[in-house]
Amino acid sequence: MTQQLEKFIFQVEEGREGSDGRPSVGPVYRSVFAKDGFPEPIEGMDSCWDVFRMSVEKYPNNPMLGRREIVDGKPGKYVWQTYQEVYDIVIKLGNSLRSCGVEEQAKCGIYGANSPEWIISMEVACNAHGLYCVPLYDTLGAGAVEFIITHSEVSIVFVEEKKISELFKTCPKATEYMKTVVSFGGVTREQKEAAETFGLVIYAWDEFLKLGEGKQFDLPIKKKSDICTIMYTSGTTGDPKGVMISNESIVTLIAGVIRLLKSANEALTVKDVYLSYLPLAHIFDRVIEECFIQHGAAIGFWRGDVKLLIEDLGELKPTIFCAVPRVLDRVYSGLQQKLAAGGFFKKFMFDSAFSFKYGHMKKGQSHVEASPLCDKLVFSKVKQGLGGNVRIILSGAAPLASHVESFLRVVACCHVLQGYGLTESCAGTFVSLPDRLDMLGTVGPPVPNVDIRLESVPEMEYDALASTPRGEICIRGKTLFSGYYKREDLSKEVLIDGWLHTGDVGEWQPNGSMKIIDRKKNIFKLSQGEYVAVENLENIYGEVQAVDSVWVYGNSFESFLIAVANPNQHILEKWAAENGVSGDYNALCQNAKAKEFILGELVKMGKEKKMKGFEIIKAVHLDPVPFDMERDLLTPTYKKKRPQLLKHYQCVIDEMYKTTNESLASRK
Repeated sequence: MTQQLEKFIFQVEEGREGSDGRPSVGPVYRSVFAKDGFPEPIEGMDSCWDVFRMSVEKYPNNPMLGRREIVDGKPGKYVWQTYQEVYDIVIKLGNSLRSCGVEEQAKCGIYGANSPEWIISMEVACNAHGLYCVPLYDTLGAGAVEFIITHSEVSIVFVEEKKISELFKTCPKATEYMKTVVSFGGVTREQKEAAETFGLVIYAWDEFLKLGEGKQFDLPIKKKSDICTIMYTSGTTGDPKGVMISNESIVTLIAGVIRLLKSANEALTVKDVYLSYLPLAHIFDRVIEECFIQHGAAIGFWRGDVKLLIEDLGELKPTIFCAVPRVLDRVYSGLQQKLAAGGFFKKFMFDSAFSFKYGHMKKGQSHVEASPLCDKLVFSKVKQGLGGNVRIILSGAAPLASHVESFLRVVACCHVLQGYGLTESCAGTFVSLPDRLDMLGTVGPPVPNVDIRLESVPEMEYDALASTPRGEICIRGKTLFSGYYKREDLSKEVLIDGWLHTGDVGEWQPNGSMKIIDRKKNIFKLSQGEYVAVENLENIYGEVQAVDSVWVYGNSFESFLIAVANPNQHILEKWAAENGVSGDYNALCQNAKAKEFILGELVKMGKEKKMKGFEIIKAVHLDPVPFDMERDLLTPTYKKKRPQLLKHYQCVIDEMYKTTNESLASRK
């Protein structure tokens, strides 16, 4: 380790060599912002309910939740409910919950897009009465909502109006546990009748609020160790895993965020405004909104349409903008298209201003100091496009491409930070720091409430004790999850001696930031933040008779999957004869029509198995030579060696992504 490495982290434990079949581990490091110990939650803040309750006491008249008013079919200004007004609804809702027999530790589901009702019913009312909040969402695959309801034994579900019909598709199996449904809006007569046939009781929102009138229930005493949320995430075998998150995890994370932002001179205040559009069913948005609530700040909700997002930004004027890379990629592409269409002179002026400001930032100047004149004359339009008040853009859920990050750091006139975390670590674990251009392409140093170490991965030749330390990222701290619900076996696989094994391979940088360089397990994220359990997909695609073997590949900078396949020689040659395609087997594997045929067979299988859109392969390369040990592509037990496959087919992969992206762009 070089002396430079001590800049934003410091060592708290020595590393050790491997022994008894266990790999070596690197030293344990901690954020310099935790030199005097980890920050503790505010006194009396033991639960998520306390986060809200204490803000109501401190900021009763502050605007809390807002949505755009629709006047004559057109969106108007944001209309706000104050912290006190939200509290009053929460108490009514809680009394209604208890009136229909819902008791402490019952499982309460939510299904729908972000809205004030989402926060009121789940984040707060459930927290108040000690219920387990269980977000429901269908991006995990067909049948995921039904699986989550039955696996977690959800008894009551709050649901967005337009999702009611989807919820009913889980019946009758889900009704073994699910007894009550509450709409965020109204309920039609047909929906009432349908609910009755399934033995369900369904209420409109206003109707449900009246159930508890004239009744008052005592709130249970809540402890830090109590589970507040079971959040389901992808599993390698297809079934989602229920990540149990305690009150302690969330209040500890909030304390760490407060320490980090204060140390970076970017503390949250009551004047901050946040646009809620990333799914509340995911941990990233959930903890961000908890932080805003803790500070008595305002949360405005989008209208649920990505095409209207920029318009909502312009009206709300948020100060903090959180995004996944896919959203920021669109911002980048949109700006590039405008520049290309603006003519030579405008592009020349923009490029000159960019080079000038970027050059000064490279010399260590902050984005504010680097070129106020360029900001005013050239880049102010970009800032206005995000509402005009954004001071921090935070990217998470998947890696942000370095060229997009560097571009936005210059032109957005605000800090652009990249973070890293898992549902199992309660989101934030690393985050880059403001005005540190040397952290470009990294996820920054650890947040000041966790310990981090790397564990060597010998089979992938990653050494945590090397001069450039690389290995599996392991996390220790109070933000960690309490285990997978009903899956102690899986919990023991990733929680070992107090350390969470993330499956992600990282590399310490000289300044103490972390760079994610690989994935140990065969599960990864695409650029839109969706997890892909690749072995599961390969098992399905392997059922296609026209292929003998298939390797599926994707990465976090692309939104779709590609594959390399070994075709079945007999079937391919038979198809060629029937379709007038000439050539021997090797030549057929290079033939565009043959590739279309094999791709069509793979896609057909994917659709038959009801795969999600992002799980469908978009391009395929045909290799007439089977994957083998001679080329180091298989283990002696015929398991795929993914790093070696990637290395061997890298040029093919790059070409497939290039041509497929060009094809997709030409269709738009």
